[in-house]
Amino acid sequence: MSSPLASAAGPIAVVAGLTFAAVDVSRLLAADTSKERIAMMRETPFQVTNALYFVVFIGLLLALVSVYLRHHADAGALGAVAFCFALVGTMDMAGNMWFDGFAGPWIADVAPEAILAGGSGMLVIGGFSSYVLFALGWVVFGIAGWRARMFPAWLGAAFVVAGILGYNAGLPPYGIPIGLAMAALGWWITSSTQGARSAARRDEAAA
Repeated sequence: MSSPLASAAGPIAVVAGLTFAAVDVSRLLAADTSKERIAMMRETPFQVTNALYFVVFIGLLLALVSVYLRHHADAGALGAVAFCFALVGTMDMAGNMWFDGFAGPWIADVAPEAILAGGSGMLVIGGFSSYVLFALGWVVFGIAGWRARMFPAWLGAAFVVAGILGYNAGLPPYGIPIGLAMAALGWWITSSTQGARSAARRDEAAA
């Protein structure tokens, strides 16, 4: 029996992708770069949009899982590779965005000198890993997903470009391409499903 997530993969991907892109637009609008960094981090719009950015990462992960559940039977080992790379990279970046969204404002209030001092040691390693794995994960997803015939070549190319730009997804607007690519994937799934159903109804009527 098909999973409910697999059945709703198209709409889930559309909603998750568009919401992801919209929140990154809101982050761009809320970031008042004319102010000092600590002052900007203490502003409510900046804090709210950063916290929401972590939330939409959850939606992005749900969309990824839904798409894989829908296609895993035909995607084979290569499809599994595509899924795992994107899953690991997105989870790593989501952890980074949780820190920015929830721990960052608290640190800006109680220990602003820690933010001004910059990162070092394990913090740098963790942050760098999230940027690299997020970008690599979606690039591999685009290439391997297309090769596994989970989606057409143009969507594979969209995810590759979005993945490369996504190296900077911690900063707006570089998360927007991933959101739009996921929404396009959802649109394609929905359109393909509707087309298949229409063809099936025509065949039944002809019979």
